[in-house]
Amino acid sequence: MKILLILTAILLQTACTGVPEGMQAVKHFESDRYLGTWYEIARLDHSFERGLEQVSATYSMREDGGIKVINRGYSKEDNEWQEAVGKAYFVDDKNTGHLKVSFFGPFYGSYIIFKMDQVDYQYAFISSYNHDYLWLLSRTPQVSDAVKQDFINTAAKYGFATQELIFVDQK
Repeated sequence: MKILLILTAILLQTACTGVPEGMQAVKHFESDRYLGTWYEIARLDHSFERGLEQVSATYSMREDGGIKVINRGYSKEDNEWQEAVGKAYFVDDKNTGHLKVSFFGPFYGSYIIFKMDQVDYQYAFISSYNHDYLWLLSRTPQVSDAVKQDFINTAAKYGFATQELIFVDQK
């Protein structure tokens, strides 16, 4: 029975840090260039960001070699800023844009950078282990229509429900 519980725990952990079928994380990723603040341009709806606008994510190095994550957004309903602090670690190697992120103790989920501007690091397309999570992040609060359309087309190619995208008010 104990072995079954351990195997189940490992399976759940692996499932949550996996990659959707057919998708690959970017290669030649440079974490030091990725650090800093990113603005959320678009996302699929999910409970932990529901109703938030002016959403951003700030990444910095941790002493243990991981990455500190601070997600922040404004709730008009509550008239206040909300913030979540987490940690991220590379799943494979430091040159592949696939990390596991935790905001809740020992529970991790995939953070997969599946497309990005690898020249200037100005935008990134992010997913998780399944098709329920999808983000377009940018170094600036606004992106061109061409980047938005590329995000929609690329996400649709991977089977995401792009008609359900929320474009975030960055004011």
